[in-house]
Amino acid sequence: MVWSLIAGVLRWLAANPWVLVMLLLIAAAAGGVWVRRRREAARWDRVRKRGLRYALPQIDALHHRQFEEAVRDLMRRDGCPEAIRVGGAGDNGADVKATDPFGRLWVIQCKHRRAGLAGAAVGTPDLHVLNGTGRPVHHGDVVVLVTNGRFTGKAVAFARSQHLHLVDRHLLARWAAGSTPLWELLGTIPSPRRPGSGS
Repeated sequence: MVWSLIAGVLRWLAANPWVLVMLLLIAAAAGGVWVRRRREAARWDRVRKRGLRYALPQIDALHHRQFEEAVRDLMRRDGCPEAIRVGGAGDNGADVKATDPFGRLWVIQCKHRRAGLAGAAVGTPDLHVLNGTGRPVHHGDVVVLVTNGRFTGKAVAFARSQHLHLVDRHLLARWAAGSTPLWELLGTIPSPRRPGSGS
């Protein structure tokens, strides 16, 4: 019975070789994705073990897209392996999105200043955009604006009133040069989503 069933399947496959080709292609694609993910995970394990670090002069010299990638990589270093850079046209105010080990979704806007502290201060218009999309559009639990520069006083007051988190040059220096996760450097942030987790 079993042998006749196997023989029937083999005859059917011989008559329909495209099915076998499709199955092989699907298996190859799945295998490729699995291998790529394993390699990426291994690479980030090595990065975390070495301790990814940036000094402020390195950060200042980056292009704004590289700055977004650096913020993404720092989130990955801190235990958010699925952190992605989403910045670009149509990003709706988010440059980096990451889920931390406690289940919280981080939505991060990055503002790079070539001149660092001497560059233009980040003001409320940028925060208005982030505030309008961070939670309603991106469903973020923690909404953050990171700059290698500074914020205006009005921006700081607005962020406080809207429960937005600001990472200025000084806080960025501590985060980028150390190994402490951003959630431990910020003030009050939402409780973990996962039961029994703490920050």
